[in-house]
Amino acid sequence: MLGFAVSSLFAQGTPEDDRLYDQVRRKLAEDRDVNGGGIDVTVKNGVVTLAGKVHKDKQKQRAEHVAKKVKGVTSVVNNLKVEFP
Repeated sequence: MLGFAVSSLFAQGTPEDDRLYDQVRRKLAEDRDVNGGGIDVTVKNGVVTLAGKVHKDKQKQRAEHVAKKVKGVTSVVNNLKVEFP
């Protein structure tokens, strides 16, 4: 099984953005379906942006779903790229 990495980027906003950043990163790291990708997370004014590479379209869609479910997230910009190994 491939490991999951979530890159450490800083939230660029309020203390609430910092909280959302931490929660989104944790939820992505804990999700079995999103494993194997390197996902960069940024948060500004409640808007989460996901960037980086995943191996399957299912991982891309699941990452967006997981981020949207975090309380306080107003929207998600999914810039993940699917690259097959």
